[in-house]
Amino acid sequence: MVFDVYKRGQGKYTRLFSAFGAALVVGLGCYNLYKKLDAWDFGLWTKTMVPAGIFVVLGLLIFLLVNKQTIADFMIAAEGEMKKVSWSTRKEIAVSTFIVIVLVALLAGFLGFTDLGFQLFFKWLLS
Repeated sequence: MVFDVYKRGQGKYTRLFSAFGAALVVGLGCYNLYKKLDAWDFGLWTKTMVPAGIFVVLGLLIFLLVNKQTIADFMIAAEGEMKKVSWSTRKEIAVSTFIVIVLVALLAGFLGFTDLGFQLFFKWLLS
């Protein structure tokens, strides 16, 4: 009963990728713990079983959280809303990116010249 998948098939990809992301973070944390325990020269049993045990416990916690009713319903709703999104075309994104880059360059130049002008003005004023 505890390990049943809540609403199987609904929000599948959102829950799956959320669980994989969380498992990746937990796995990297356990690997760092393994390296720390290895550097402190603990025994082989301790330095391998402690991170493995933590990984198993947190993996079960991730599974339970991803299948908890409120969290699963939120992820199902989020995946449903993402299917309704009107995504921009590749051309629109390229044009928008080009405009942003040009405007940032122009603004940087304007601010650079303004800064140079203020430097010269205050240098003249103080000398």
